[in-house]
Amino acid sequence: MQVKADGQNYAPKGKSAPVVGPGEFKVGVVGLDHGHIYGMCNGLSEAGAEIALVYDPDAAKIEAFKQKFPNVAVARSEQEVMESDVKLIAGASIPVDRCGVGLRAMKHGKDYFVDKPALTTREQLQEIRDTIKETGRKFGVYYSERLHVEAAVYAEQLVTQGAIGRVVSVSGFGPHRLNAPTRPAWFFEPEKYGGILVDIGCHQIEQILFFSGAKDARIVSSRLANYNMPSVPKFQDFGDATVVCDNGVAGYFRVDWFTPKGLGAWGDGRATIIGTDGYIELRKYIDVANDKDGDHVYMVNHEGEHHFKASGQCGFPFFGRFIRDCIDRTEIAMSQQHTLRVMELALDAQEKAEWIS
Repeated sequence: MQVKADGQNYAPKGKSAPVVGPGEFKVGVVGLDHGHIYGMCNGLSEAGAEIALVYDPDAAKIEAFKQKFPNVAVARSEQEVMESDVKLIAGASIPVDRCGVGLRAMKHGKDYFVDKPALTTREQLQEIRDTIKETGRKFGVYYSERLHVEAAVYAEQLVTQGAIGRVVSVSGFGPHRLNAPTRPAWFFEPEKYGGILVDIGCHQIEQILFFSGAKDARIVSSRLANYNMPSVPKFQDFGDATVVCDNGVAGYFRVDWFTPKGLGAWGDGRATIIGTDGYIELRKYIDVANDKDGDHVYMVNHEGEHHFKASGQCGFPFFGRFIRDCIDRTEIAMSQQHTLRVMELALDAQEKAEWIS
C-alpha cells in the first residue's frame, strides 16, 4: 500500500511494463518543487525510460531525488539538461515557472512533461501554443488523478465496453489535506499557483472531458471561497464549477482543502459517472471506514450491483503510450488539443468564479 497521508508527496508505483529498450528513451528532470515529480518519474521509468539527468538549484532536493533514483546524473545548470541528449524533459517547478521551463525545453528540441497545473495565465497558454506550432514538440501534462489511478483506468474500460450505456453525467470530487505547516510560501499565493480551480480543478475538468467522450466544454458557473484561512485572505480553500460538454453531458466538480486528520489518505477523491443503463463510482484512494487501500470501483447496471478492486489489475498505460507518442510522433496517450483545452477551461472557471465566503 502506498503511503497516502500527504498528497504533495504521494507517488504511485506500478508494475514494470517497458515500451522501449534500455537507454533508448532518456529523460532529463528540471524542477523539484513539488513531490509529484516522483510519481511522474516512477511512471516513466516503469515504462522503460531512463531518468538520466536532473537539475534543481536546491541541493537538498537533488539529494532527496538521488535517494529515489540513484543512477541519475546531476547537471550543473538547467542549460546543461537542455543541451544534453535527453529526449524528454520532465518537471515540477513552482507552477508559475512551469511554462517557462517548457518553452525553453521545446525550443531546444525536447518534448516536455509537466506536473499540473501546467500554467497559470492566458498569456502562458498562448506562448505554449505558439511554441508547439513553431517547434513541433510535445507539451504533456501529468493529470495524475486519472492517469495514475487504477480505478480510473478500470472505469475507462467499463465505459468503453458500454457497461453503463451512454454517459450522461460526470461528477468529480477532489478534497485534499492542507498540511499547512509543510507547505512552501508559494502555496498560499494564488498568483504563484493559479488559484484552486486552476491548480486542482484542472484534474476534475480533465476527467469530465475524458469520461464524457467530449471534445470540448464550457464553464456554466463557478465559485470560490476562503472559509478557514482568514490570516491569508487571498487563499482559496474551496472551489466548484458546473460544466456542460459539447456532446450534452452534464458535469460538476468540487475541490477543497478540508480533509480531516482522521482520514487514512490525503483526500477522499471520488468520481461518479452516470449512464443511461447504470452508474459507476470511483473511490480512488480509500474506501472510508472499510478499506484503507484505494482503487475501488462500484458499478450498478441492469445486470446487478458490482464491486471491483482495481489495484494491480490494469496498471498505468498512459506512460508507455506517452513515451511511444514522443518517439513515433503520434497522439495515442492524449491529444495536444485535449491537454491544453483542459487548462484553458480551468482558467475560465477561475476567472469567472463568484466569491462566496
